[in-house]
Amino acid sequence: MKRVLLKLSGEALAGDKKTGFDEPTVTEVAKQVKALVDQNVQVGIVIGGGNFWRGRTSETIDRTKADQIGMLATVMNCIYVSEIFRSVGMMTQILSPFECGSMTKLFSKDRANKYFAHNMVVFFAGGTGHPYFSTDTATVLRAIEIEADGILLAKAIDGVYDSDPKINPAAKRYDAISIEEVIEQKLAVVDMTASIMCMENKMPMYVFALNEENSIIKAISGDFNGTKVTV
Repeated sequence: MKRVLLKLSGEALAGDKKTGFDEPTVTEVAKQVKALVDQNVQVGIVIGGGNFWRGRTSETIDRTKADQIGMLATVMNCIYVSEIFRSVGMMTQILSPFECGSMTKLFSKDRANKYFAHNMVVFFAGGTGHPYFSTDTATVLRAIEIEADGILLAKAIDGVYDSDPKINPAAKRYDAISIEEVIEQKLAVVDMTASIMCMENKMPMYVFALNEENSIIKAISGDFNGTKVTV
């Protein structure tokens, strides 16, 4: 793969603290991504906002406003992680679908391609810019727009299971599964909107545990311990 879209969950970046950031975890991610960049792999990144805000659990805040708070949480995450990436020797840029002062630049495919051509890691903050769309959907949308070869889903769980392994100890993990089966069985790889977009645009996904050693590098190299969602 020459260009990938890496999706990081906010909760995974928080480590055991569950909120905020765990700097050693983020630094380890940065070192792995640098290894990919050094091999001329172009990397785009989307980060969820769950380490700061999970608006859908609120019963008092309007959904549109809750989602807007979540979009801003992803901007904060991208600013922080971008700086950690810079500290280990990478060049970065943050793009968002809305004006955010001098902290980000407005997203366009041409602008993203320009940054990739200059060997930069490009962060896609702010989701789609609209409420009612998750960062899963934003991930697939950006992957399609930048013509990525695949999506790397770094999660707290090591792949796709036929049921929740936290509830069912006998849950079976798939080494590979088609996106059609994911949709038919309503498996929670990404949300349904994102799953259908992957199917319609033939965008493969690679699901793995972020906390496994060199998991991001392995997802690219072929020494993959997770689930490939095929198209």
